[in-house]
Amino acid sequence: MTIDAYLTVIDRWRLRDFPAAPGRSALVESGPGFHIVGLRAGQEFWDADLAEVAEAAEDFEAELTALVQALSLRWGEPETIDLADHLERTARGLPVRPPLDTLCGYVPRMHGWRVQGRWIGVGVGQGARELPFQLLVAVGEGAAV
Repeated sequence: MTIDAYLTVIDRWRLRDFPAAPGRSALVESGPGFHIVGLRAGQEFWDADLAEVAEAAEDFEAELTALVQALSLRWGEPETIDLADHLERTARGLPVRPPLDTLCGYVPRMHGWRVQGRWIGVGVGQGARELPFQLLVAVGEGAAV
């Protein structure tokens, strides 16, 4: 996908109503007050060497940087949201509200903006070392983060 295509997807989900009940499909998880959309997923790394993983990480980070720049032109500089504390709480069995409970398992930090009463965040992550990198967008109610 191109940056313009990502922006179109982000705009579509930014304006979409939130469902009353949680639901999930291949690239989307939604629930009361949030949507998480996979913009791009890479390959799995079950037998990959470290150089291949590093190259994929660089590609995804470059794509994230370009997307953050494009969104910053629209909405100004983003805030950076570190999700490490939420991951630690989840690991200890403590409650973390959606969508942060899901996001923290994939993305260590997100770049976020507050736009028209909603929070929009983008980030790159990998659920585990052998899993694919993912470029994600999350849309939530203003108090989502």
